Amino acid sequence: MDLVHRRALEPHRGHVLSANLTDEAARFLRELTGYEPARAGLWHEALTHGSMGEARDYQRLEFLGDRVLGLAIADWLHEKSDAAEGKLSQRLNALVSRETCADVARQLGIPAHIRLGKQARDDGGAQSDNILGDVMESLIGALFVERGFDAARDFVRKAWEKPMAGGTGQRKHPKAALQEWAAGNRRKPPVYTLVSRDGPDHAAHFTVSVAVHGVGEAEARGNSKQEAETSAARAFMERFG
Repeated sequence: MDLVHRRALEPHRGHVLSANLTDEAARFLRELTGYEPARAGLWHEALTHGSMGEARDYQRLEFLGDRVLGLAIADWLHEKSDAAEGKLSQRLNALVSRETCADVARQLGIPAHIRLGKQARDDGGAQSDNILGDVMESLIGALFVERGFDAARDFVRKAWEKPMAGGTGQRKHPKAALQEWAAGNRRKPPVYTLVSRDGPDHAAHFTVSVAVHGVGEAEARGNSKQEAETSAARAFMERFG
């Protein structure tokens, strides 16, 4: 038996079946994954944000799920595309990005089931790209721990069917496109400036401007500095490109 499948059958230390997973959450997870959540503590952890102040939250499972997601998507791209490594990497990066993970989480109805502290929820944490992306990955990590890679891969292929079919990542990233546009028009490289950062850490909002000397500038907001820069680059290209 290989390591991945053997690990799925071994008891997961630190997680025991307990009463801390509500019937509603268990029903949701059963519908989401197609499996009965056998280790309630594991799934409870996967849905728990640090603002709850509990001993364990989703961060460790998010770390694991991030790697499982990357492998599942890379395997899928390799199987269905004859594209060169550079194009495959471009699509992979887009498909596993925080924004795509958050979009998938929303489509699956995950926001309503995230366990957030009152302040975090009041601050809009359930709709934060950062939190949603992390929880999406933590759930993949939990599924891998409980059922192994095959189950996690099948779940990812079902959940990511729309972004995969829709061509996410086939177009050049907005920041790369702007960089090439500036060089092609003999302009200095674009300059990104953080205009403002507001809100608590778990639900921060960033405003970024991007300027190309002699052409103009554009501004955009996002739930992370990277997201705001991407949106600003996209806005610049729509206006000046």
